[in-house]
Amino acid sequence: MTGAARLRPIPMSYVLPIRRMDDSDPEQLTDYLRWLAARVEVIVVDGSPPEVFARHHRRWHPLVRHLPPDPSLSGRNGKVLGVLTGVPAATHEDVVIADDDVRYDEDGLREVRRLLRRADLVQPQNHFDPLTWHAYWDTGRILLNRAIGADFPGTLAVRRSVFLAAGGYDPEVLFENLELIRTVRAFGGSVVAPAGLYVRRLPPTTRHFAAQRVRQAYDELAQPVRLVAALLVIPGVAAAVAARRPGLLAAAAAAVIGVAETGRRKAGGPAVFPPATAVLAPLWLIERGVCSWLAVAQGVFCGGVRYAGGRLGRAAHSTRTLRRRLAASIAESPKIGLPGLNDPEALAKFTTVR
Repeated sequence: MTGAARLRPIPMSYVLPIRRMDDSDPEQLTDYLRWLAARVEVIVVDGSPPEVFARHHRRWHPLVRHLPPDPSLSGRNGKVLGVLTGVPAATHEDVVIADDDVRYDEDGLREVRRLLRRADLVQPQNHFDPLTWHAYWDTGRILLNRAIGADFPGTLAVRRSVFLAAGGYDPEVLFENLELIRTVRAFGGSVVAPAGLYVRRLPPTTRHFAAQRVRQAYDELAQPVRLVAALLVIPGVAAAVAARRPGLLAAAAAAVIGVAETGRRKAGGPAVFPPATAVLAPLWLIERGVCSWLAVAQGVFCGGVRYAGGRLGRAAHSTRTLRRRLAASIAESPKIGLPGLNDPEALAKFTTVR
């Protein structure tokens, strides 16, 4: 790509939902926003407390559109409320949605936009950089997901007209990215997950990583086959130990490493996934097995997993349920359902761009 092409702004919008209880580590994000703002429209939807929002606004307002979540919206998943505010505010058809730890480069942004010419939603592939010890550990999850399909990243890209015509997505679920993917599919949209579209992601702090373990396992309640497989891990290990079959455990670990290595080698993966990440996959799987039982227990006895000071009971809806809800909302009344169903212009644009 020539230098002149790189300087040309990209006609797309970037929606960043954020909520921080303090003003920690602002400069790195500010530098990234400054870089982004020179290339795309940036909309930061900030659900932080008023004093933190004010500091953010003073720092970011000259660079980006800095908005609070739409007060007319309600729901317990603050990230979704941010997206439901930001996507309608976007002025471009192609919209990237990303967590605050995601770091696109210019090639990634342009490739996402190219893919949105033939798909309604793009699901890139994250990789951790730098690779802290727990980033190595958690990359085992990424590699196993890649081997059996696609990983769920901290960023998606969607066509604005499709998002609005579908009415957005439910702010009362935990696994919001899966919910959006399934909503687009339920609406009849197409989804692509290019395994070679790598987007950098900063690893969390060790404390945040530890706090995520059961919550991420709870996501599997929206994917029953994966949940059952995870729940069988610990009983399987216990049975092999009780039977004094270390060879069986070694063979199982080798098989898991083999599957992870398949995911690592997929679509040029060795460029961003070091060999040791596959070796650690069995440890991640054991951790997921333990956390899955804890997640199920929280769902049964506590009504859901802890999230942002409350609890969320539903991980995500099935595509069938979403399709039925969308059909019922449109059939009964355009005023029933989420806001996009009230937008005739969005519906008209959707039929045109498809």
